[in-house]
Amino acid sequence: MTFEPTSGSSEKTGSAKRRLALALTSAAVGSTMLLSGCAVANSENAEGSTAEASDTLRVVLQQEPPTLEPCESNLTSTGVIDRSTITEPLVERNPSTGELEPKLATEWSSEDDTTWTFKLREGVTFHDGSDFTAEDAAHTIERAVNSQLGCNVEGYVFGDDDLTVEVVDDTTLSVTAVGPDPILPLRLSFLEVVPSETSDTEKVREPIGTGPYKLDEWQAGQKITVSAYDGYWGEAPAFPKAEYQWRAEGTVRAAMVTSGEADIAMGLSPEDNIGDLGVPYPNNETVALRMHTDKPPFNDIRVRQAVNYAIDKEGIVASLYGGREKVAAQLVPEGIVGHNAGLEGWPFDLEQAKSLVAEAQADGVDTSAPISLIVRNAQFPKIQELGQVLQEQLKQAGLNVELKMLETSQHLQYQVRPFVEDEGAILHMTQHGNQAGDAAFTVDQYMLTDGAQSAFGTPELDAMIQEANAATGDERQSAFEEIFAYQNEEVVQFAHIMHQTGMIGKAETIDYEPNSSTGDELRLAEIKPAQ
Repeated sequence: MTFEPTSGSSEKTGSAKRRLALALTSAAVGSTMLLSGCAVANSENAEGSTAEASDTLRVVLQQEPPTLEPCESNLTSTGVIDRSTITEPLVERNPSTGELEPKLATEWSSEDDTTWTFKLREGVTFHDGSDFTAEDAAHTIERAVNSQLGCNVEGYVFGDDDLTVEVVDDTTLSVTAVGPDPILPLRLSFLEVVPSETSDTEKVREPIGTGPYKLDEWQAGQKITVSAYDGYWGEAPAFPKAEYQWRAEGTVRAAMVTSGEADIAMGLSPEDNIGDLGVPYPNNETVALRMHTDKPPFNDIRVRQAVNYAIDKEGIVASLYGGREKVAAQLVPEGIVGHNAGLEGWPFDLEQAKSLVAEAQADGVDTSAPISLIVRNAQFPKIQELGQVLQEQLKQAGLNVELKMLETSQHLQYQVRPFVEDEGAILHMTQHGNQAGDAAFTVDQYMLTDGAQSAFGTPELDAMIQEANAATGDERQSAFEEIFAYQNEEVVQFAHIMHQTGMIGKAETIDYEPNSSTGDELRLAEIKPAQ
């Protein structure tokens, strides 16, 4: 499978390629050195077509998950293993239609958008053999949303508001929000159900769920193995066993598929030499830079505007990503409720960026203050090269930027509150995927003053968000459109870069069609041997 570059100015694209040449050359040398040190078994088995038949599905990820705690499953590196494989939610969003579908709840309803009643599936057991009841569903909500456990999903999906939970009987659960919440069932789709005995003061390392696979072993630094749960309430998965490994280099992950060493490789690009075994998919991910305003120079909006002008987004998309991605003007792509189709990405204007920095400096802003550009290793293809290009372009605008490539656990200290404090100015590279299909899951965490992944906000923006969250239909769409425009004009917390597409490597021996949720929750039960 190949990609065709998007249309655009060839002159500008050529110019952009020249501007990026130095950084790309340096990055390419680094990649080659890394690849040369990695052995790939069975390399003579080209194109992955001669992989031996096995009862074990082999998946290679970009990174080892920092945790398998179910209440952290909105983290991509955790959710790709946990969600709907080891654990399951009450309801599940169909990534193709956007509709909510039954999972551990078979039906749900509300009279007033505040209190929702869920009828739960009967005959479901956890991997320890215990029965699933409304007590377990209630405990899951209390633990993830109402406790002091500090679950990432709390800030991401529910903010600071608690929910009132009532067990009506073994198969009936009532959930009440503090006010009308027309998308409460969608929010609950982010909660992976755990047994009522699960600690609500300590997070778990090895989850017990109701999913089609149970966790067998996590060999730290090596691999994670799972096996089909023989007590599963649904259809038994095609593969009795599955194994996850991780390799940071995309070329290595691709080679593991083409050589027959792995069946599925995540997070690839065509440049990883995956050839016809690469399968693209829309992943709803957006890449942006988040600016913290607690220290100079980002405490001046002119500097934040300068960052937006200094980034050559079209050049980055053309030169680093072969024209496959789309320049972004907001944190959600087309297709998400609230996406503002009228917004355009900030134009590349280096002179304007320099001028704004100079104006701020003349007014006393310390524009020479060191800025840490925080980037996570292996988060998506060519991320290190992207970080290098951004560092260079921002330096050309007159800013003092240091690129810091961090592992996932280190990166989390910058990604979510409470943020690292003993650091200078922070410029954080964010990759945000809105798999829920509604802008509420973006603006609540990224734009509220106290949002879990928001560096700052304004009272006006907070009020706009609260109003949008309670709206329905066309009013909801318009309210979120206005929020994204307001962010760009009045707040400027973000410098948006691009909306992404995803790609997996898939052996010819495997039957699987990736979708917009694949990068966040690779549902192993949907993967079958090719016929």
